[in-house]
Amino acid sequence: MLIPCEVAVKSVVPAIRALVAKELTRTYGLKQNDVANLLGITQTAVSKYTRHVRGKALEIESVVEAQPVITEIVVSLAGGRVSRSELTARFCSACKIIRKRRLMCELCKRSDPSLDVQQCFICLSETSGCIPR
Repeated sequence: MLIPCEVAVKSVVPAIRALVAKELTRTYGLKQNDVANLLGITQTAVSKYTRHVRGKALEIESVVEAQPVITEIVVSLAGGRVSRSELTARFCSACKIIRKRRLMCELCKRSDPSLDVQQCFICLSETSGCIPR
């Protein structure tokens, strides 16, 4: 059994990174090495994100509520004006929005088949997530 934050680390965070990496390479024309340095990951990971090999467990591009936060992440990274703590807070904020949309429920169910996703409200809780915003 995985707790919801573990599921998020394996699905939501990579999905956010994939969107951010794609946007930084397409819109801002950054090289994969530069994106990797900004995100604290490898160039190979960036390549996999931009080619849809990694970060595809969840489809989050259509989560309208998360788009402003993801845009903030991209703009602040591209502008070089974001601290690690600010970046972490923004990732957590985007993750919390995605969790509240119940997009992880089926992934949680896969990790614990006995879970009744209709009765689970952990991700809907105001206190779920690592950093309140």
